[in-house]
Amino acid sequence: MGFTEIFVADHASALKRAGVLDQGSGQPAAHAVRIPEISDFEIEQLGDLAGTAVHAGGADYELTMVDVASDSLLAVPPAMVRALADLLTYEIEGEGNVLDDVAEQWAAQEDMPFDSAQARTYVRQLAELAGGIDDSERSGLYVWTS
Repeated sequence: MGFTEIFVADHASALKRAGVLDQGSGQPAAHAVRIPEISDFEIEQLGDLAGTAVHAGGADYELTMVDVASDSLLAVPPAMVRALADLLTYEIEGEGNVLDDVAEQWAAQEDMPFDSAQARTYVRQLAELAGGIDDSERSGLYVWTS
């Protein structure tokens, strides 16, 4: 299995980035997290875990196709972007760090290729990407998977 890259871009830039990645070239983008040996399914799992942790469960965390030109590029739904961003600030009195809890649960999912320490790094990076999205710039969070 290859890798999955999650990045912030506007629609046109996301399609361009997917084209570069589809060709097998390109270093990780500036505002991106590259995770080896996972697929879009594991990103959806993370969305479900994050939504539950910040009490935003029940929302649709399924990644959606962006354009017929690329079946490897998917868009992260706004509910998942908010849930991920909320992991940075969400507090439950006396119950510890929500982000760490989500990372541990994610790492414990079946066949995850990394441990909870590495998952914490990935989840924090993804939460920071999500938290930095400015709706007024019409940018979003995208997932490209090989």
